[in-house]
Amino acid sequence: MKILETERLTLRTIEADDAAFYHALINDPTWLEYISDKGIYTVEAARKAIIEGPCAMQQKLGFSLYVMERKEDGTLLGMCGLIKRDWLPDVDIGYAIRPAYFGQGYTYEAAAAVVAHARDQLRIERLLGITDPGNAKSIALLTKLGLTFIEHKVLPPDNRPTNIYRVDLL
Repeated sequence: MKILETERLTLRTIEADDAAFYHALINDPTWLEYISDKGIYTVEAARKAIIEGPCAMQQKLGFSLYVMERKEDGTLLGMCGLIKRDWLPDVDIGYAIRPAYFGQGYTYEAAAAVVAHARDQLRIERLLGITDPGNAKSIALLTKLGLTFIEHKVLPPDNRPTNIYRVDLL
C-alpha cells in the first residue's frame, strides 16, 4: 500500500513478497556494522520477520517501516519509516539504504517526508532518532531533519552504545 510520495520516491508498506530485498538489506555489511545482526539468514526467515514486524506494526499502529521505491524504474533502494519500540518512550524514525545509493539524497528525501507525515497526518507529538555513535552519516541526517542530541545510552536488544536524538513535532 502506498503511504507517501516524494519527487523521486514512493514509500509503501513492506510485503512478504519483499523478503529477498529485505534479506539482502539487513545482511549488508553497513546494516550489520551500524544497526545490528538480526539473525535472519534466509529469505524465508526474512518473510516471517516482515509479517511479524512491520506488517503487524502497520496493522496495529497505522505506521511502520516503508520500502523506498524509486519512481523512475521501481528499484527498491532501502527502507524508511516509523517504529514504536517497547524500550523507547516515543516513536522513532528508522532508515537504511543499500550502499549503491549512498550520497544521492534518497534517505533525506524519504526521511523528511516521513517526519512531515508523522507530524501532519499521524499527529505524533515527539519523534526520536537513534544511531550508532560512529555513524557520522546517520548523525548528520538526524541533525538535518531537526532532531537534537539528547543522550548517549546503551540500549536493548543488543546492548549497543546508542546516541538518542529528539524533535518535538507538535
